[in-house]
Amino acid sequence: MDTETIETSAGTARVTWHPAEDPRTVLALGHGAGGGIEARDLAALAGALPHAGVTVALVEQPWRVAGKKVAPAPKTLDAGWREVWPALLAAGVPVVAGGRSAGARVACRTAGELGAEAVVALSFPLHPPGKPAKSRADELLGAGVPVLVVQGERDPFGRPEEFPRLPEGWELVGVPGGDHGFAVPKRAGTTQEEALAVLTDAVAGWAERLGS
Repeated sequence: MDTETIETSAGTARVTWHPAEDPRTVLALGHGAGGGIEARDLAALAGALPHAGVTVALVEQPWRVAGKKVAPAPKTLDAGWREVWPALLAAGVPVVAGGRSAGARVACRTAGELGAEAVVALSFPLHPPGKPAKSRADELLGAGVPVLVVQGERDPFGRPEEFPRLPEGWELVGVPGGDHGFAVPKRAGTTQEEALAVLTDAVAGWAERLGS
């Protein structure tokens, strides 16, 4: 694991690399607006995917590096992400953009212009909780590249069945019992470990199919 700092117009960003021995892809993952790269889904992917030939780059936005508690406006998040991108390309293999929640939105908004191979959207916030009419489906569908959506089946920001029909070549995987952070209640028929295995297996399989 290596850490790299990158100066951007939004401040200092940080990338924590979890390298594969012989990578075929880099998966860049941004965090959400309410947490950092320690989120259980990001940590699980960083632990599992290098064994599947995928280098994982966990990207911390400047506001998190600076210790602030509130995320800035979307345009500032997008700017920070764009300016980290050259460091991700330096690995010399295709880069898949991704992230959880707000980080997934950033990845979708910028994937086309940055030339991302694809997008991995974890816990995409399809709508604010209890407000399904305020849909962000256009942001997701406008990614311009293939997208894998991994969504908890109890996510108040959008359950899998609430998502629109996705384009051909895209995928949507539901995580049994998972909420917006993929936490699974003890009463669920799925353990926390099993839920995270669904997530990591889905992303590893998606990455492998992209390269085939």
